Amino acid sequence: MSGSVVEQGRRCGKAGCRCATGELHGPYTYVVLPRVRGRTPTVYVPASAAEAVRHGAAVSVQVRAALEEISAINIELLSRGELR
Repeated sequence: MSGSVVEQGRRCGKAGCRCATGELHGPYTYVVLPRVRGRTPTVYVPASAAEAVRHGAAVSVQVRAALEEISAINIELLSRGELR
């Protein structure tokens, strides 16, 4: 997954609700995705899927780090002429 998992409180917009005075509803889990045409898409994650989404995001970070390390090694080998 290419995004960040965040937890946020929300206001419902009802005038007499507790959230109107600052006590927000939630927290709710969302995935914030990379910008698309100047907008930052945010996707609600149901509570039943939140842990799986957090795990997927953590694995994604680890995979990206490993790929960056492999790329750096390949660049070093290319610069030495050792990769053909």
